[in-house]
Amino acid sequence: MKHIITAFIFSGILMSCNSSDKTKTTTETTADIETTEVSESTESKTQLKAITTDEDLIATALMAAPEESRAGSKVIGYNMAGEFVTLKEGDNEFIVLADDPNKKGFNAACYHKDLEPFMARGRALKAEGKKHQEIFDIREIEAKAGKFKIPTGATLHVYSGPKAEFDPETSKVDEAKLRYVVYLPWATAESTGLPEKPVASNHPWIMNPGTHRAHIMISPLADESN
Repeated sequence: MKHIITAFIFSGILMSCNSSDKTKTTTETTADIETTEVSESTESKTQLKAITTDEDLIATALMAAPEESRAGSKVIGYNMAGEFVTLKEGDNEFIVLADDPNKKGFNAACYHKDLEPFMARGRALKAEGKKHQEIFDIREIEAKAGKFKIPTGATLHVYSGPKAEFDPETSKVDEAKLRYVVYLPWATAESTGLPEKPVASNHPWIMNPGTHRAHIMISPLADESN
């Protein structure tokens, strides 16, 4: 009888130990998984990179263009050597102006190729040392004289932000956002029904109404991500 009781007690101790070991193993395994997931999550966070090469300029500039059109978009602008060149040839309707690496922050723009005479004239006047209002006035006179035409509805996509660092995996620039400019030459608040001042973020309004440079502005939401 004593032997039978002893056997029962011994079996109970073994079962208790096995249960404890399983609980410990399960807890340790769960902890290991959680630690691994946290580690992988931390490691997957990509380090931002400064724009230091012409390839970086092209990659970040193309973020201004619609995603499906980036491969065929032409990219122009200042290269890292400070020369205004064609950084990438294109075969679709878009021209992308890359960020100027010698200026603070980031600013790239994508526009329809039919806007190039207007844009090129602005760049030429700026190179001559003309200020913003002078450029506006000169192009106003020239537009009225028919020296160039701004197509109604032609759109400018501006991708800009306070920093010039980007994610090398996605080419997204840190804190950069998109805003849109839709050109409507000579349009007014009355002809469009749009306000002449912004009502709120992401709401359209008309800027420079009644001029060659009249356009609808659509700015990004204040809390919008890249």
